Amino acid sequence: MQLEAIKIDVAIAAKFVQLVLSCINQEYPHNNIFWFESDEDIKPPRELMPAFYGCLDWHSAVHGHWLLARLARYFPDAEFQPTARQALTQTLTPEKIQGEINHFNRCPFFECPYGFSWLLQLATELREWNDSQAKEWLAALEPLETLVANNFYRWLEKLELPDRTGAHFQTAFPLGLALDWAQSRKNKDFADLIEDKAQKFYRSDRNYPLHFEPLGYDFVSPCLGEADLMRRIFSPTDFANWLTDFLPHLLTKDAVNWLQPLQITKPNDYLQSHFRGLNLSRAWMLEGIISRLPDNDSRLDTLRSVTVLHRQCGLVDVASDHYSSSHWLGTFVVYLVTARGLDRYRNPTWTGLNN
Repeated sequence: MQLEAIKIDVAIAAKFVQLVLSCINQEYPHNNIFWFESDEDIKPPRELMPAFYGCLDWHSAVHGHWLLARLARYFPDAEFQPTARQALTQTLTPEKIQGEINHFNRCPFFECPYGFSWLLQLATELREWNDSQAKEWLAALEPLETLVANNFYRWLEKLELPDRTGAHFQTAFPLGLALDWAQSRKNKDFADLIEDKAQKFYRSDRNYPLHFEPLGYDFVSPCLGEADLMRRIFSPTDFANWLTDFLPHLLTKDAVNWLQPLQITKPNDYLQSHFRGLNLSRAWMLEGIISRLPDNDSRLDTLRSVTVLHRQCGLVDVASDHYSSSHWLGTFVVYLVTARGLDRYRNPTWTGLNN
């Protein structure tokens, strides 16, 4: 069984762009975890984080801007180009980015690691885009990128135990994004640190109890997030051997029922909307696992079947206008259907961007 390429057409891309444009400057409702040292830290979000204050929380605003850049790069002739570019121009200014830097000087590990990883992805997207405006936006963003990368490194150096939950504090998924960034920047020190920590945290994992998932209102699978990280650092043979120890039941006759998509009964509930993202992120992580296994691996057909099922379920009614989904879910769709996590790895369905 072969995976069929999923394509995003310009009409649905325009819908996601519009959903982001409608919320990147929407300050409320707002949800973030802040550490207050004094009255100076108690300000409206737009004053604390003048670039990325919308979309309910900082990380959603960051990856909303990533979506704008990704789709503007992907569809160079789309009608949404002017509005997407205008939004990026309004946000990515030296003055607003300096305001973000001021915030991180007070709270150096705010939104670490999840938000950090998306900020690095935004910088990577702009850097890989052969576009004169993208170069200007990147120039404005680079001081924050450098600060976030340095703080991320400091945080990871001291990390002794991974977070194995399925939401923002999970360790494995953001390390995968950060490793992609470090490799693209040829930042050997950071890449080596990530690989060392991944080996320490996950190399000896065995017999993962997948039946416990989701652990709560997960939007990223702890199991697949870990495997998607490890496929980035192992050779195909070593990864196949590690996966055998990690998920041995994939080799049993019952493997066809290995993983079922989550069913959403309350689509407008903020927490249950996470399950929509979980189906999507499972799909792209399964694709990552597939991309690293040897071509003759006996588990490939099972993994492909499960991937297709999660794709199909994840993409149902995904362009919902309700804010519980609209402020973030488009990012997960775009990450999946444009194969962002596979750009620098073997990927049989990815044909690349125009620029």
